[in-house]
Amino acid sequence: MERLTIVKVGGNVINDAKALEEFLVDFAALKGHKILVHGGGKRATKLAEDLGLEATMINGRRVTDSATLEIVTMVYAGLLNKNITASLQKFNCNALGLSGADGDSIQAHKRKVTDVDYGYAGDVDGINAENISTFIEGQMTPVFCAITHDTQGQLLNTNADTIASTIAVGMSALYQVSLIYTFEKNGVLRSIEDENSVITDIDLNKYDGLKKEGVIADGMLPKMENCFDALKKGVSEVIVGNPTVIKNKEQLFTTLRL
Repeated sequence: MERLTIVKVGGNVINDAKALEEFLVDFAALKGHKILVHGGGKRATKLAEDLGLEATMINGRRVTDSATLEIVTMVYAGLLNKNITASLQKFNCNALGLSGADGDSIQAHKRKVTDVDYGYAGDVDGINAENISTFIEGQMTPVFCAITHDTQGQLLNTNADTIASTIAVGMSALYQVSLIYTFEKNGVLRSIEDENSVITDIDLNKYDGLKKEGVIADGMLPKMENCFDALKKGVSEVIVGNPTVIKNKEQLFTTLRL
């Protein structure tokens, strides 16, 4: 079975032009089949503010009303996705910028209203692995933004970490998949103030203990849930670290195991 590397880039890397370009140089140099998934929330928040729209966040998640959906679609699927795709072309990586609607790649549904109405937020149902594989086998590198669709013409704002793990799970039927989450930290930290306090190896039992200690909390919780869900469903490897981990495995990073 051929290998496929799926990399999710997010955090402050997306907002730092120099750091993003350095990452894209390294990503372009990765050998073999690969997919890039990117977020971009802060850029969307700034544009919303420039247009006089205040972002509403509940429990760390964006509430996506119709005006916000237009903004995140413009930023995620437009400005960021195409700039990243163009940069990869510059670095000799034949990239194909996509949303979940393109090629019916990622299907989702509008999140059900419970205590909170998150608007046009999407929860992923599945991916079209065969279509995505067609792009890959055609020597193209898919670059997915955080926009999906409900197959009925409605675009949806969807968590990029979840998109990355769902693609990894779906593609594991066809490839041996490595999933790498990159952001500004060196990995999962025991102390948020100490960049060198990386917990290099976490299994499910250790994860439960770290949650109880409060070491893993807030925004790291959904990221870790996505990681372990991917491992449980057939992904062969999950790594969390800063963007240079894709070229330098000698540095500190976190490996997750069942």
